[in-house]
Amino acid sequence: MSTPPASTARDQQLAQILLFITPAMFTTNMVMARATADFIPPVALAFWRWTGVCLVLGLLCGRELWRHRAAIREEAGQFAVLGFLGMVICGAGVYWGAASTTATNIGLIYATSPVIIILLSRIWFGEAMNLRQGLGTALALTGVLVIVLRGDIAVLKSLSFSLGDLLILAASVAWAVYTVLLKRWPTKLSVNGRLAGITGAGALLLLPGLVLETISAGPPAMDGRTLLAIITLIIVPGIGAYSTYGYMTKHLGPSKTGLMLYLSPIYTAVMAWVLLGESFAFYHWIGSALVLPGLYLATHKPQQETA
Repeated sequence: MSTPPASTARDQQLAQILLFITPAMFTTNMVMARATADFIPPVALAFWRWTGVCLVLGLLCGRELWRHRAAIREEAGQFAVLGFLGMVICGAGVYWGAASTTATNIGLIYATSPVIIILLSRIWFGEAMNLRQGLGTALALTGVLVIVLRGDIAVLKSLSFSLGDLLILAASVAWAVYTVLLKRWPTKLSVNGRLAGITGAGALLLLPGLVLETISAGPPAMDGRTLLAIITLIIVPGIGAYSTYGYMTKHLGPSKTGLMLYLSPIYTAVMAWVLLGESFAFYHWIGSALVLPGLYLATHKPQQETA
């Protein structure tokens, strides 16, 4: 397999900008997971989301996919593994878990992924952290903890976890493995071409679960709100978030890219504030004041280090 081209300074700058945009797209998925829990079964929602993403990307990348059909055959096993992690566990698993937890909890639990990603990257790639990056990661993690604990360490005594929370935790681990494997397994395809293959594999793996779910619970009602939810999931957290996440992983590496998940609690709180009228409390401001500079320190590479 050919070696992928090195990242340019422009690639890395764009990836660093996307680091602050992509979490907003992922947050849409968390909010929609909770919003649709009462009227779209989880496997059906995941299946139609990823089938739609695969079809759209297939149309956009059709020529590339045909040109690299030999590479697709070579990478089919990788597509299956990544599709299982990213579309089955992080798709249907999240939607299933959303039935018994909150959108805010989903964002908070997913914020554990960066730590897992850093550990896996050290094991598989030997990635090390300098003092600046370590300080930035610590600041960002502290900010997340401030939000989780709502500014009060006594909250630790009353923390409890539902089955949904545990499913989201499993999904956060799966997401960490997915992220590291994206970097560990090089590809001849573009970011979107590879995503088309991964989502296609994921949709196929979801198909048996869809059949069983339809037999037991029936199909979702394909009314206006169902179609709007599916289309939103296809465009925003499907094509948008996964494409930019793949781009960032390619040019920044898994550890730095994974740090963007520290923004999830902040973005979820802001979206709940704007759309649901929930209050944006003082601990959200304190957490933001720690997370944002922490992410900058952890991911920004000074000029002298790029030479």
